[in-house]
Formats: sequence, C-alpha cells, structure tokens
Amino acid sequence: NTSESPVAVETLDDVPEHVLRGLPEDVRLFPSAVDKTRLGVWATKSILKGKKFGPFVGDKKKRSQV
Repeated sequence: NTSESPVAVETLDDVPEHVLRGLPEDVRLFPSAVDKTRLGVWATKSILKGKKFGPFVGDKKKRSQV
C-alpha cells in the first residue's frame, strides 16, 4: 500500500497581484501545456513579432539557469 503525496498545482491565487495587473490585454495565465502542475502564459490572439510589453519585474536569469 504505497501512498503518494498529492502534487501541488499552481493556481491564480499563487500569482502575485502585480503580475496579474502587468499582463497585456491579450495574454492570460492558464494551466501549462508543458507541466500541468504549473501555470503557463497563453495569448488569446496573435502577438506581432517585436511587440514589447512590461515592465519586467523579478530577477533576470541567464538561459542556462532556466
């Protein structure tokens, strides 16, 4: 009888308010297509190449760190 601990699933309640406020109008957070326990960023319509939005809040990471 093995009991596995439940996997924590990230929800919108886990996302800081400033992140939600900073999302562009056509971007939403939904369950990730890569990791179902995490939220992913989804566009509700096409985003033009070069489109900028922000400001970025948080620690900048090198590609090797993510």
